[in-house]
Amino acid sequence: MKKATKFLTMTLAMVMTVCTLSACGGGASKGNTITFGTNAEFPPFEYVTSSGVIGEYDGIDMAIAKQIAESNGMTAAMENMEFDSLLVALQNGQIDAVIAGMTATDERRETVDFSTPYYTATQVMIVREDSDITVATDMADKKICVIQGYTGEICVQDMGYTYEAFKKGTEAVMELVNGKCDVVVIDSATAQKYVGDNEGLKIVEDPGAFESEEYAIAVQKGNTELLDKINSAIEKMLADGTINELAVKYTEEVMAE
Repeated sequence: MKKATKFLTMTLAMVMTVCTLSACGGGASKGNTITFGTNAEFPPFEYVTSSGVIGEYDGIDMAIAKQIAESNGMTAAMENMEFDSLLVALQNGQIDAVIAGMTATDERRETVDFSTPYYTATQVMIVREDSDITVATDMADKKICVIQGYTGEICVQDMGYTYEAFKKGTEAVMELVNGKCDVVVIDSATAQKYVGDNEGLKIVEDPGAFESEEYAIAVQKGNTELLDKINSAIEKMLADGTINELAVKYTEEVMAE
């Protein structure tokens, strides 16, 4: 979640202005706390629960963020906001880093630095079980729903199809459940959750249309101090299998709910 977003000219101008005013790019985490930004609408990576690993927030990314902080003798704090607001909040110093199933794209690298990738995902299509959609090109004459700012939106845009964007995955999926759309394009891990929660839905994959994507943590441009801390922790978790274990654990837990 894997998520992607197209920055409008106005948004870029705002980011540049904020960066200038706040000496963007050189900051490190504040005191002994790393404040991460997320969009807790993306299970199993981030979601709200009664007892999360960081406050009310739980998921693969939340567990990774907590371990990154602890491995550096620090504490992790979490700010939940709209996905499209995350990089602006990072640029203006409201948060220290973004962990939100965010894809490390070339466009984003123009304004932020990314950590070592920690997860590889792909986009899929959620459809009703009686759907005739078997490949991405079958969406051409269908009503498509996506989540605003996610990679699925960019994929559908690139295919030249019209679509309706929602702020939450649950809202898009309910459109499908209620027969108001034909297909939802979303990240594979999250699609499994929604299909498990709603009878009559299935996942359709099309590797030829949807390339794999890498999730990474974003920090301000030039913030090498924090980036080095994050990378050191991620590389250790990748090497000892911790991230793979978290992915399996949370995917199974979310699917079982």
